[in-house]
Amino acid sequence: MTEPTASEAETLAQVLGRIRRATAKSEMIRYDPAPGSLFSGTLGEFAYVFEGEDDLLHLAVSRLDGAPVSPEEGQAVAAVVLKGVAPGLVWFKPGARSQHFYLGHDDLP
Repeated sequence: MTEPTASEAETLAQVLGRIRRATAKSEMIRYDPAPGSLFSGTLGEFAYVFEGEDDLLHLAVSRLDGAPVSPEEGQAVAAVVLKGVAPGLVWFKPGARSQHFYLGHDDLP
């Protein structure tokens, strides 16, 4: 996975900022995979979406065209989206069509 484009990086920064604000207010981060939703974005041919409540944050990575995502591809996207989070703090649950990552809200940089 290459570095995000300027637009993708800006969207990611906005998404992470919304997550931090929602977490500070103890608001639920609702799963909404629709393009342009508050807690989602794209990186190249991949889409990512966050959801969470209490102290657990879930990141799902899928492919924009709906094709399967390999664990390695999902991990590469997660490494960009969760840059700065120690890998040991992220729990990985592989899937067939999407890849899933879990971490504590307070582990975001």
